Amino acid sequence: MARKPSKEGLVSGAVDRMKQMILAQDSGTQIGSLPDIAKGLGVGVVTVQQAARVLEHEGFLKVKRGNGGGYYGARPDAASLGRAMAGFLQVNRSREHEAIEIMTLLDCDLISAAALATDEALRERLRDHGRQIDACNTPEQRGAFEQEMQDIIYAMVDRPLMEMLARVTMEHYSSHVRVPIYPGAEGAERWKQERHNIIYAILRRDAGLARFEAQRRREDILQRLARAPSNAEGQ
Repeated sequence: MARKPSKEGLVSGAVDRMKQMILAQDSGTQIGSLPDIAKGLGVGVVTVQQAARVLEHEGFLKVKRGNGGGYYGARPDAASLGRAMAGFLQVNRSREHEAIEIMTLLDCDLISAAALATDEALRERLRDHGRQIDACNTPEQRGAFEQEMQDIIYAMVDRPLMEMLARVTMEHYSSHVRVPIYPGAEGAERWKQERHNIIYAILRRDAGLARFEAQRRREDILQRLARAPSNAEGQ
């Protein structure tokens, strides 16, 4: 006797089949009404509704109600991809150290690419921002500096997928209790020197040096995390 699919299996199967229907047509095309889709898939309307919520969250579906309503295919944008990735990290209980590994790896490419950027206004903005490094003496100041520096680099390289991945992993890391990557006076001075070196390499238009400095920073961060107590807080 064939084993009856579980509720989760039915929803997962409906998600996959509805996604195939969506991708087979242009974005914005109606794939059907709730009763029609349920009949076509051979499942109940509740299963379709649950699958639709998943697809809507992922950015593949838009639900219109009222006259002319129904399910319309869509394509995920950066925001919906970010939500999906954030959900994946949470569901799979990814460690904060893993998020740091991803972020710093992405940074190596982004920082190297920033050295090749030709937008002089953004380069000047980065130069001005770099003048604030030595005044960043608290974790809060360093965190604000990092955020602004990332925003400038993202604008310089214009790589939306890498930007989305970096932002989502940063948010995932920030939502957890963090170990002190740069504790004390020694850590603060090390942080300042690393940022000076990276900005110098970018402004010098030396992509190789920029990648070297980013990789050196990555190795330093990962070594510090490996040595730090797991229950500490701060930056």
